[in-house]
Amino acid sequence: MSGHNKWSKIKRKKEALDGKKSKIFGKHASLIANEVKKAGGDVNAATVRAAVERAKADSMPSDNIERALQKGAGGGGEMTEVTFEAFGPGGTAIIVTALTDNNNRTSPEVRHIFTKLGYAMGTPGSAAWAFMKHEGRYVPTTPLALSDEDGEKLADLVEALEDHDDVQDVYTSADEIE
Repeated sequence: MSGHNKWSKIKRKKEALDGKKSKIFGKHASLIANEVKKAGGDVNAATVRAAVERAKADSMPSDNIERALQKGAGGGGEMTEVTFEAFGPGGTAIIVTALTDNNNRTSPEVRHIFTKLGYAMGTPGSAAWAFMKHEGRYVPTTPLALSDEDGEKLADLVEALEDHDDVQDVYTSADEIE
């Protein structure tokens, strides 16, 4: 009866919960560091304060927030925003925005997610024509209706992309993902 005691159950639940929190905290940390860099090192800028408030709303520890602020102010590596474009199930245009300190690591990892699910990344500009940038977000110009099967495949692809630590947002030209 090994593995059936109360402590094992608690440990497994805690591991799963800590893994989810770690992904969320990592995304918040990179976002805070990037906002500080954009603000020229000013940690009191409105965009930085908004990013910190979002992190606090997700219960991010104060010392993690402080490290992210220091990293953005020049204490860490350079964070850059990169954009990947691709086409997914049913011809859906996809734009993925990521925040990374090493594009040579992030680009192959995102490409691997696409190839693992049977899709390929496009060249810059190949999918951007299907979107219009509005208030920092990509809005599809001509939303595409998908079959149920293609919708499920797209949802799986988007979920796999969002699980990557560096990926910030995934935009699709699909009408709706369930």
